Amino acid sequence: MDWVLFFLFLAACFSAGVTGALFPTDPWYTALRKPSWVPPNWAFPVVWTSLYFLMAFAAARVAPMEGSEYAVAFWAVQIALNAVWTPVFFGLRRLKGSLPIMAALWLAVAGTTITHWQLDWIAGLALAPYLVWVTIAAGLNVAMWRLNPDQAPLEPAKL
Repeated sequence: MDWVLFFLFLAACFSAGVTGALFPTDPWYTALRKPSWVPPNWAFPVVWTSLYFLMAFAAARVAPMEGSEYAVAFWAVQIALNAVWTPVFFGLRRLKGSLPIMAALWLAVAGTTITHWQLDWIAGLALAPYLVWVTIAAGLNVAMWRLNPDQAPLEPAKL
């Protein structure tokens, strides 16, 4: 594995993760009605940090391989969508508006997992927990929207 590639992909992951620090959970999120199966708040940074290392590992294994163009393209799309979802959900408080981003993210992560698996089963296996987590996150996104239909989005001028 090329360590320079690993650290470049890891930097991309943590750059996307910075949106979590820019738009942290606040009293608004705490006050939302949540499903009984929502993970505790401490789990999110632990899980995301682990996933970012796995995502960088998988990408670094596959990127130098011949025929990796689609795998790397899917990887780039999913990390971009990953970075966009947090500001929409937490920053703009658009519970319903974040759903199309989450759906696109899920598809991109599924595509990333499949294309990585086709080139290197270890890379594909490393991405499997990410697909599981995004599936859980998608379910949470839908549940939060359904449980909080009265939540008004934050207007950008009020940020």
